[in-house]
Amino acid sequence: MNVKTVFGLATGLAMLLGSTAYAETTWKMATKMPVDSPEGQVFEKFAELTEEYTDGELKITVYPNEQLGKENAVLEQLQANIVQIYAEGYSYMKKWEPALDWTTPAFAFDDFDHWVRFMNSDLVKGWFDNAAEASGVRPLGDPTRVLRGPFRVTVSNVPLETAADYDGLKLRMHESKSAIETWDAIGAEVITLPWTEVYQSISKGIVQAVNSPIALVESMRFNEVAPYITRMDEYWQSVGFMVNEDALNALDEETRAGLLKAYDEAGAMSQDLMFSVADASIERMVEDGATYTVIDTAPLVDTMRAYYEEQAAEGNLPDGLLETIDETRAASQ
Repeated sequence: MNVKTVFGLATGLAMLLGSTAYAETTWKMATKMPVDSPEGQVFEKFAELTEEYTDGELKITVYPNEQLGKENAVLEQLQANIVQIYAEGYSYMKKWEPALDWTTPAFAFDDFDHWVRFMNSDLVKGWFDNAAEASGVRPLGDPTRVLRGPFRVTVSNVPLETAADYDGLKLRMHESKSAIETWDAIGAEVITLPWTEVYQSISKGIVQAVNSPIALVESMRFNEVAPYITRMDEYWQSVGFMVNEDALNALDEETRAGLLKAYDEAGAMSQDLMFSVADASIERMVEDGATYTVIDTAPLVDTMRAYYEEQAAEGNLPDGLLETIDETRAASQ
């Protein structure tokens, strides 16, 4: 073998080793939301910050609008490490741990901070650990960090000034046993209808009201036929950044720290953005003639507490749920 050949092989080997040593990692992130939606903006910022805080070692490509498939297909890809992050509600993880269906019980919490403490409790961490053991998927960071909603309201064609005004209210509900039973317990007259029929049903008097995230009221034009918008904080929601554990564990410590820093800052952005979008929407609707009210939900919390105690006695709730809600409530007193 001549000197030129040896030199060529050595150079090629050095280039190969060099490219391997500095190879970047690219993750796929699946979402349902369009890029220009508030949540879509948060996801894009998260990807941008991840590349910045990992010095380019980790890049995240966001696939919006269910480009990679519906929920079940994406969850299978997430388990298989084809997709590394799925940004959606944690209730989808109930397929691996049924108790995770109880991360947003209606009127179980005094306020947002109470819910945050509950979600970071040992009980809920245990639920997530169980899901991770079964699936290899777990939350990235604080599970409440990226806000969704940001809060829930009742939109009605009659005033709702106190919790007692829900008694006898003809309220549209989706096909959900727990949701129907919740509002039955509160005293509403529940009528199940498709979401797309709400506007017409209110205008015709079939129902008087609908519950909705504040972010959807204006886009659905509900305020045109139901000008009373009542904030009642039925439950709080976050966008879960469900991550493949193998992919996360494959990152070195410095890269993982940069990823978590990006997640934390994207969460802070979501807190500001979601509320500013909601405030602007409320202001426009009030200018157009809507009435916006915030009610005291303590009576609703009391009503649902009695309901949950009955369900617990019948063995229909996860062990420790009510006790942990109480313990995290006490932390604020």
